[in-house]
Amino acid sequence: MKDEPKELQELRHRLGEIRDLHRASAVLSWDQQTYMPPGGAVARAEQLATLQRTAHVWFISDEIGQLLEALRAPAAEWDYDSDEASLVRVTLRDYEKARRIPPALVAELARASTLAYEAWTKAKAAADFAIFLPHLEKIVDLNIQIAEALGYQDRLYDALLDQYEPDMKTAQVATLFENLKAELVPLVKTIASQTRLGNDAILRRPMDIQKQWDFGLAILRDMGFDFNRGRQDKSVHPFTTAFSIDDVRLTTRLDPNYFPTALFGTIHEGGHGLYEQGLAKTLERTGLDDGASLGIHESQSRLWENLIGRSQAFWYHYFPRLQQMFPEQMGDVDFEDFYQAINAVKPTFIRVEADEVTYNLHIMIRFELENDMLERRVHIRELPEAWNAKMEEYLGIVPPNDALGVLQDVHWSGGMLGYFPTYSLGNLYSVQFFDQAKRDISGLADQIATGHFSELLDWLRQNIHRHGRKYTPAELVARVTGNELTAKNYIDYIKQKFGELYAL
Repeated sequence: MKDEPKELQELRHRLGEIRDLHRASAVLSWDQQTYMPPGGAVARAEQLATLQRTAHVWFISDEIGQLLEALRAPAAEWDYDSDEASLVRVTLRDYEKARRIPPALVAELARASTLAYEAWTKAKAAADFAIFLPHLEKIVDLNIQIAEALGYQDRLYDALLDQYEPDMKTAQVATLFENLKAELVPLVKTIASQTRLGNDAILRRPMDIQKQWDFGLAILRDMGFDFNRGRQDKSVHPFTTAFSIDDVRLTTRLDPNYFPTALFGTIHEGGHGLYEQGLAKTLERTGLDDGASLGIHESQSRLWENLIGRSQAFWYHYFPRLQQMFPEQMGDVDFEDFYQAINAVKPTFIRVEADEVTYNLHIMIRFELENDMLERRVHIRELPEAWNAKMEEYLGIVPPNDALGVLQDVHWSGGMLGYFPTYSLGNLYSVQFFDQAKRDISGLADQIATGHFSELLDWLRQNIHRHGRKYTPAELVARVTGNELTAKNYIDYIKQKFGELYAL
């Protein structure tokens, strides 16, 4: 925009400084989960509390409010799709929400979650929920306070969910989950009755972890991840974070006795990383330099991990390379047996290792338990028993200990209640986006089968990545696919893929 209003220039300056504080917090959080010694937790909690409280105070200042009010009317006349109109529109929404949350509450959640993460790592290692219990109790209390401060009409959960998936309601998620459940639960039972379950023993042959690491890095490069603007490290729970569009960090975890843990973790986080690297440079330090939502962000990781990484076409190219790198473990394995194994449907305790059919059932369990905790229908001390009961109800299995059950995920220790539904929403978005990509890109399956992903990545960057937070999830889905979010595409995909795999 030529001759930007001075108020817009000042807003950009102030938002840039606030974004710097958030990025600095991300550096400290990344360090905590990768290299920080455990003894640093108490000091790190105070550092993060200071940074996040300061960023919040700066953002909710009267000065920011005055700039936004001065820009509200002129921005309404600007091109809706422009960076400038989007900056004012999205920042207004963020500002009006953030003003409702006291800075002390922001600082306290940052402090509590930093300490909770260290407690969670100890509790998981010891398979002892009691170590984590007081921290989770505090985090639930703080999230209730945040929800009450934000306000809601129907369910307390609405206020928390909206932080991760703008404009999404608990009732909408529940309806989508009911549609999924109606199709997935019978499908799981039907598949369980089949003898052809897939022999995952071939995936559990010991493999050198350095070679696993190298194989994953090679695939990341082929996907288009730019190692001049990013890197991969190791952590207890895989995650992606960004310190700028040109500094994106991935992590994975390695299991010498089950190579899909690292491989699919790397591909998954690589999808997130490509999104971060694909944001338009004009959005840097504006607050628009992030994903449209966590569900949209998850769609990118699930698209790469499942729709590509677990496809036949992908392994036509990479299976010979896997056999070459691991001749003793993979040399005698038939392609079809391998493809069946990496797509085997079998209820498992661990969400991140769940197959595509049962994965969403894991999310439903967490969604229901989060609502139960927040609405005080379950006492936090009773959570392990409640978790195990839902695992038995939905998946027919009961975790033998807390590490494989209620303690398996890092998110509650990070203070993130309202987050888990975005994983299933990401699955739904991913198939709708990929279906559109297949319509728009001629011969996409053939490209994947030869290890060529550049045209797909260009499509994703043009249609999704470059926009950052300019559009709400609903707006973005409509722009890309012409339709609203639905479970139908995902259900059709699951039925077709696994109907063929299991000859249903």
